[in-house]
Amino acid sequence: MAPVLSLRSALVAFLLGALPLSVAAQGAQVGFGGLRLDHSLPVEITSDELRVNQADGQAVFTGGVLVGQGEMRLSADRLVVDYAPGEEEREVERLKATGNVTLVNGTEAAEAETAVYTLSSGVVVMTGNVLLTQGEGAISGQRLVIDLASGTGTMEGRVRTLLQPKGGGQ
Repeated sequence: MAPVLSLRSALVAFLLGALPLSVAAQGAQVGFGGLRLDHSLPVEITSDELRVNQADGQAVFTGGVLVGQGEMRLSADRLVVDYAPGEEEREVERLKATGNVTLVNGTEAAEAETAVYTLSSGVVVMTGNVLLTQGEGAISGQRLVIDLASGTGTMEGRVRTLLQPKGGGQ
């Protein structure tokens, strides 16, 4: 089954393919000032359903999943929370989001098929038809690694960039 693109994604994908001003590259360093975040802030998760398995240390959230941490919001169809091993209070180690994944903070938004957020390092890895919009610009590729602590990232895998010149060419 082919992935369904949002209207915004389809429009940006069309523009990236149609405009001669687009730039193609194998990898690109990207600034993520809007995606900078204190990863020690509490994480709030809402969903339609939650299943917890204490034996394997996982919690699975499904249906309209929304994750909030500070100003950052991540939405997906499904979210698996992996807890660190231990016998007492287990800490959340990583969040794995799948299906219609969108990460938003300020004016920056990224869409992908999957995202893995490792809380201890503050790193988010998004894979599969990644589309990042920053204001009026857009970057697409196959893998995006975001360091939320530093606000930097790297887009990899046939990277395409849409640059909007100031003044619209006038």
